[in-house]
Amino acid sequence: MATNAQGYEKTALVVEDDRSVSQLIRLYLAQAGYRVLEASDGPTGLRMALGDAPDIVLLDLNLPGMDGIEVCRNVRRDSEVPIIMVTARVEEDDRLTGLDLGADDYVLKPFSPRELVARVNAVLRRGKRESEKREVTGSHIEAGDIAVDLDRRSATVLGDEIELTPTEFRLLSYFIEGRGRTVSREQIIENVFGYDFSGYDRTVDTHVSNLRKKLEAANPDRQHLKTMYGVGYRFDV
Repeated sequence: MATNAQGYEKTALVVEDDRSVSQLIRLYLAQAGYRVLEASDGPTGLRMALGDAPDIVLLDLNLPGMDGIEVCRNVRRDSEVPIIMVTARVEEDDRLTGLDLGADDYVLKPFSPRELVARVNAVLRRGKRESEKREVTGSHIEAGDIAVDLDRRSATVLGDEIELTPTEFRLLSYFIEGRGRTVSREQIIENVFGYDFSGYDRTVDTHVSNLRKKLEAANPDRQHLKTMYGVGYRFDV
């Protein structure tokens, strides 16, 4: 089992006000080898996410005291801890808002506990791959007017830093590493989101669109991200 710096098993924080759902998640994560912390309201979840150093946070959207969107927004100001939103909200705009704020994945209720554990494992594996990639390739990658610092998780265009969500940063890094090559939505889902499942096509398009707007706002003279209709996307230098 993978361990953290303190030698303990991975820790998951479950922020969920429905006790039966929280207990179900706890049961399956514990069986998969995770240490599980629980919070039943937004303010407590925020405090534990920032103070207890979990390896991953499973965050409900409908929470007393502070909803999951606001918890995610506040966590992302100070932490890059992976966040999976677990929600009964079916409106796609709610899920896209959470992803835009920096959530790494979302799971709709009712959910399969086994699928949820698989999502948790996938998000953490992706983080491990990114860390190993930095060790092999170094922390800096460049493509024309764009530079990415993997250690600082920052990106610049023409020397000026641009503000990206964690997902947009991963997308940009992936596109730069594969520059000149057309990639499908399925490849983006597998390599950026870390788990292949239906329903992510519009999510991918939204993130790519947001990233394109930020890059073109920083340098209107260049259009790096191109849509290859019916195929996917290509990043050109």
